[in-house]
Amino acid sequence: MRNLIDFLIKYYAWIIFIFYVVLSCTLLFSANPYQRSVFFGSSNKVVSQIYEMTNSVSGYFGLRKANEELLAVNGELAMENLQLRRQLQRYSYAAASDSIAANDTILQQYDFIMARVINNNINHLENYITLDKGSADGVAPEMAVVDHRGVVGIVNVVNEHHSVAISVLNTKLHVSCKVKDTDCFGSLVWDGRSAAYAVLEEMPRHVEFVPGDTIVTSGFSAVFPEGVMVGTIHDYAKQKDDNFYAMQVKLSTDFTQLGAVRIINNRTQDSLQILEKEARQ
Repeated sequence: MRNLIDFLIKYYAWIIFIFYVVLSCTLLFSANPYQRSVFFGSSNKVVSQIYEMTNSVSGYFGLRKANEELLAVNGELAMENLQLRRQLQRYSYAAASDSIAANDTILQQYDFIMARVINNNINHLENYITLDKGSADGVAPEMAVVDHRGVVGIVNVVNEHHSVAISVLNTKLHVSCKVKDTDCFGSLVWDGRSAAYAVLEEMPRHVEFVPGDTIVTSGFSAVFPEGVMVGTIHDYAKQKDDNFYAMQVKLSTDFTQLGAVRIINNRTQDSLQILEKEARQ
């Protein structure tokens, strides 16, 4: 109680001043229609500006969710595109043999899991990427990882809630790729230099290539679907074996800014790997 009395004594002048200001404003705006209209017009403007600021702030924090939803939709469209492309290829092969054996299950061959990159290295010879999804979310080793630009890597180690993928920027990772709309394929490997480039080895010299040609996954493994964007040819030169070119590929994926990615699950991967293992034995 004494503290309250001390406070009132210390600031009584300000308290009286504020009281008279409030009283005078009340009398002014209640007794004069013009001043009252000006006051309410100004207050509405201030309130509307506050609402706009609030909506802007809330909208900003909602961008991440909206961005994730857009990435999910984009991922679905990308997978549908790959699946339909494979189905069209299947139909073209069937048409060539004068028989069409439609197999709609190819449209369900792949599905994907959205994930976020929580750690990413690009400064070592063997770089890895940590993701925020694990076995509880359906992630398993040897699943492909891509983003909206192209190939990112392959899942290597998984626990319940996290996983680690081998990055394309890893000198030990080889990805089967080809020049788009051709059957010429080779092995993509990182040479440990720039994070923006990799090398496509063992490309036959009898085929003509030009800088700017698009490089995509070949589909010759159970990991990556055919046709996933990898990059474009930047330059090429002879390998030690004069029958082949080594191509410098400008990667479409920006590994310095990885955020949201998609983990691709090939539902036929296990059975295909078992079949190939039996064939080798």
